[in-house]
Formats: sequence, structure tokens, C-alpha cells
Amino acid sequence: MKKYDSKDIRNVGLFSHAGAGKTTLAEALLFHSGLISRKGKVEEGNTVSDWEPEEIKRGISIDLSVLPFEWLGKKINLIDTPGYADFVGNVLGALRAVDCGLIPVCGVSGVEVGVERSWAYLEQNQLPVFLFINKMDREGANFDKVLGEIQNELSAKATPLYIPIGKESNFQGVVDVLAMKALYFQADGKSFKEDAIPADLQNQAQEIHDFLVENIAETNDELLNMYLEGQTIEPELLKETLRQAILQRKLFPVLCGSGLTDRGVTLLGDALSHYAPSPLDRPPVRGINPKTKEEIDRKNNEAEPFSAYVYKIISDPYVGKLALVRVFSGKLTSDSRLFNASRETEEKVGQILTLRGKNQESVTEIGPGDIGAIAKINEIYLGDTLSEKENPIVFANLEYPEANYLSSIKPLGRGDEDKISLGISRILEEDPTIKEVRDPDTKEDVLYGYGDIHLDVLIEKMKRKFGVEVGLAIPKVPYKETIKGTTKVEGKYKRQSGGRGQYGHCWLELEPLPRGKGFEFVDKIVGGAIPRNYIPSVEKGVQEAMLEGVLASYPVIDIRVTVYDGSFHPVDSSDMAFKIAGSMALKKGCLECNPVLLEPIMNLEITVPEEFMGDVIGDINSRRGRILGMDPKDGYQLIRANVPLAEIFRYSVDLRSITQGRGFYKMTFSNYEEVPGQIAEGIIQKAKKEKEEAG
Repeated sequence: MKKYDSKDIRNVGLFSHAGAGKTTLAEALLFHSGLISRKGKVEEGNTVSDWEPEEIKRGISIDLSVLPFEWLGKKINLIDTPGYADFVGNVLGALRAVDCGLIPVCGVSGVEVGVERSWAYLEQNQLPVFLFINKMDREGANFDKVLGEIQNELSAKATPLYIPIGKESNFQGVVDVLAMKALYFQADGKSFKEDAIPADLQNQAQEIHDFLVENIAETNDELLNMYLEGQTIEPELLKETLRQAILQRKLFPVLCGSGLTDRGVTLLGDALSHYAPSPLDRPPVRGINPKTKEEIDRKNNEAEPFSAYVYKIISDPYVGKLALVRVFSGKLTSDSRLFNASRETEEKVGQILTLRGKNQESVTEIGPGDIGAIAKINEIYLGDTLSEKENPIVFANLEYPEANYLSSIKPLGRGDEDKISLGISRILEEDPTIKEVRDPDTKEDVLYGYGDIHLDVLIEKMKRKFGVEVGLAIPKVPYKETIKGTTKVEGKYKRQSGGRGQYGHCWLELEPLPRGKGFEFVDKIVGGAIPRNYIPSVEKGVQEAMLEGVLASYPVIDIRVTVYDGSFHPVDSSDMAFKIAGSMALKKGCLECNPVLLEPIMNLEITVPEEFMGDVIGDINSRRGRILGMDPKDGYQLIRANVPLAEIFRYSVDLRSITQGRGFYKMTFSNYEEVPGQIAEGIIQKAKKEKEEAG
């Protein structure tokens, strides 16, 4: 592959709402760059970008895909990212590799939640943004309406470079408002016929031209003086100042067209080549020297010590692990040694690759500002910083939103138990947004993800890549039991069957503790009623009995047990006998103390747009939740609530539906509370039935 100087590289991330046409637009850019001779289609599963079997099956992007191509002598590294919120990990990874963002906005649907989310991520990272109003040839497409939404909901600095000629099926060209000329699409979708601006668009084009020139001029004092004095500004000077305004995020260019029918795609490619930042246009990358803990910067050039960031891991049982990297300084060469500054380990670099979808091509080096992949790695993971051992640097790692969608997993095939942990560990290397937890109370392995599609895809990948079949289910609730009353109870264990017998005898007092206090064991034996060496055995028997309560065999908590009397036999008494006596007393005593079922209550902090607040509060109330308070936060409303865990295993999907994808929440454990009587009865009966069926 041809080597490109840093000044000729454009790293562009493709971000948007699911269904806005990202993958189709990427396919059109590849086609018009001459890289592919035939465009693939999402519905046919033959696009360069979506090549994983799960993506083809579902017709959506799941993983990010790197799509380098050449346009007007520039290498454009386009990274296509998923639009579904379930796969946000890939979006956040891509943001660390790119220098600007391209957001397609549906010309019919307008600014959807995925567009808002993409804009927020790019704004947080202070990256320049290009907007492309897509699907302009579809019925119902409305450029002016969508442009208004962009300017009102995203930024008033969003400025059109082109406006459409015609609409829907009659979308036939665009007006270049900077050059003030009409460009009519030709049959090949690539070339244009220049002509005069249609009479019905002249006023609008002139208004936008003046608006654009004024916005450009305001970013440069010299140009502003020329503009205010009415002087003619040379087109090339306007273009160069426009580029600087885009790089400084003082202006966000808006283009339009259709990725499906190729209209306006070449103008988009030209704009990215002319106006998108090269790595040299971006500020130095800041990191930490792991030895001195001092902040240091690395400039995007070859003279600086080598540094790179791992923004994606691809695991394959046959090919091995691939680390996708963005080189920030220096250069990465094959057959060299790498220092992993994040883990303080060294690794031999064998093959270096450039990727285009699933296709791989070997290269000898990756220069500053470029992206590529390292093959067959061992101890390199997502988020690691690679550098020189003598000049180490560690870049800030990725921070992911908390995953709150829970499912328990169990093997479906014989002998798959051992394979599960291996399969999940390899999948977690690719997607650390997923978390696996072993619940000590329910004895279940629980996966945390962002939604049903997220975990379903993980399960499909495990089966395809590692041959492990796993089923998903709603997790069991880790209920507990406790007592509400007090009692004094006797536990006596006496056995005589020839030879030495068994004798253990104790009196216990049971009383409830405040919620969250756990367990207390108090020794009030006086006068040697029970020898000191048997007291621990009584406590052990009590604790073992607490593992299975008397209502539904759930663990008993928040209880104080006091041993205050008993008796012993000088020959027949033993640790085992007193342990059994303690266990018998605890179970009998719990039955006498008004036992109740407890359930875990979770703290929720739900952030939603104000217009959805009423619906969200109503939904929380329907889940037996309690609203604790509401506060304004960054234009949203923060709702604080307590809700039983049993009611919110699938809450992430429900909240997304209620708020049109605009709501999100954090969840933490709060406390245990008594389950209402009618609900508790159903839980108890179900637990008894399951125990009977289990034998």
C-alpha cells in the first residue's frame, strides 16, 4: 500500500442514529473512490463494512469497521461505527482513533437520538464535525426542516455548503452556496453539469451565501474587515479560512445528498479531502509518564518518540488476536519490540496490517497519524498505550457508561461449562462494556450489558467463534429472609445407637437486628452449662442453618442469636452434636419469630428530557418504586428513586422505549426491604415447587 505523509491523512469517524444510512454512505464513498467496482447493499449482506455474520443476519452494524480509501490524493481512514446504543463501546473506541466526525442525518426523520448522542460524544472530545443530510431523494425528505433541527438542537454554527435543487424523487442537484452555482447530477452520480441557479432558489441561496461568508469572516479578523468594508474576497482565501473555521469548531459544514443513489457523495468526499483535519492539524496528545507521573505531550510527527493507542481488539480462535491501533507519534515497524506502558510488559511485533472491512494487507510500517493493526498479540488489550521503553507514556483509558441490562447464563451443551469462562474471557477482550459476575447468593453467572441485542450478539459470537452454546434468562432475585419477633428456643440433639452416643443441648434467644446489620452471635453462658470449646460449634451450626431460611430456603440476615444456657454429657458431647443442636434451635426459632421475606432495593438515578418525566415517574410507580426527588441537570431532569431489583432487570430497554432512546440511568444497591405479603406468598410457593421438582 502507498505510504502517505501525515498531512495527507484524514481520520474520519462515521457516527449517527441506527438507520441513518452510515454503512450505505460508506459503501458509496468506497465505490466513487474507485476502490470497489460494485456497491454492496445492507439488505443483501454484502457491504465492505458489515461483514460479521451477526451483522449480516441482523442488517445492522455491530462492530466498528475500518475503511481506508484514497480521495484527491488524500488517504481517508473512515471508521464506520454502530448506531445502536447497545454497541456504544465501539463508538467510544473509534473516537480515540479519529480526528473528526461525519454525522449522516436522515432527511425524513431529522435529528434522532443517535444523532444527538453522536454530537455529544464529538463535542466532549472537541472534534470537528461534518453533517450530511442523507436520503434527500426519499418521500417526505425536507432539507429546510432538518437543517432547522440541526441548528436548533445541535449547533447554530451548523452552516450549509450546499442546498438541494428539487425534493424527494425530483432531487436533481445542489446549489454550491459558496461559489453560487448550480450543480446538476449526471447519470453516473459522480459528475455534474454546472448551470445557473434556479429562479426559485436564488433568494435562499443568496441568503445562505451571505450567512456562510459572514460566518467564515467572523473567524478571521482580516477577512472580517474586508467583509465589513464590502471588499471582494478571493474564493481560495474563503476556502482556506473556511477550513480553519472547521478545524477550530467555529463552524460545522452541512452537506446533503443520498448515499443510496450516489447523489452528492462525491461532493462529500471532496469536502473531507479539502476541509477535514490532518493529524498535524490536531493538538498534541496528552498522557502521563508512568515513572514520574508527570503530564507529557506527544506531537503528531515522526521525530517524536513512538506512541500508539489500542482502540479495538478483535479476537479470533483461528487467526488470533488483532490490536487495532492509532499511531500518534513516531512510527510502528514490523519485526520490532513494543513496550506496553499500560502494563509494563514487552512484546515482539510480527506482522503489521492495514484493514479494510474483513480484508487485511501486510505493511512494513505505520506512520504518525495513521491507523493499522498488529497481528497475533498476547498481552495487549483494549485501551493499552504502546510506547518506547525509554520514553514511556500512558494515554487516558476509555470510560464506559454503566451496563445495567442483566441476564443469567447457563450452558446448553454437555461439557460446555469449562468452555464458557474461556469464551467469555475472549469476548470480553473485544468488548469490555460487558461484565460477568458470579452471584454468590443465587449461584448464577450473570452478564451485564446495554440491552437484549447486545447480549444476544455476544451469545451468537461465542457459539460461532468458540463452539459454546449458552442460554440467557432473567436472573434469579437474591431474596433473603429475616425475623420480626423474638423467642427463646431449645435445641437438643441426642442419639444413642450402641457405643458412644451424641449429645448436644443449647438454649438460644433470637431477636431481629436493624436492617443491614447482618448477624451477631452473643455468648452468655455462665457456670459452664456448655463447655467453652463447644460454643463455636453452636455458632457454626447457627450460621449453617442461616444459609437456608424456613420460608423459601433463602439466606437469613439481620438477626442476633444469643446462647444463654444448655447442658452437656462428659462422654457423648462433641462439636458435631452441638453444631446440630444450634442448627435445630435456629430453624425452630425462626418459625416462631414471624419470619418474612426480604428483597433487594436499588437506587436509581434516571436522567431524562423533561417532556418524558411524567411517563417515567408513572412507570417507576407501577414497578413498586418510590420517587425520592428530582433535580434539573444539564437541560435534563434527574429522577432519584428506590425500586425493587425484581422489577428492573429489563429496565434499560423499557426506559429507552419510554423516552425514545433519550433516557439513561445508573443503578446501585440500596438495602433490603420486606416483600409485600401477596407478592411474598407467590415467591414462597414458587420456591417450594422448584425445590420439590429438584428432588
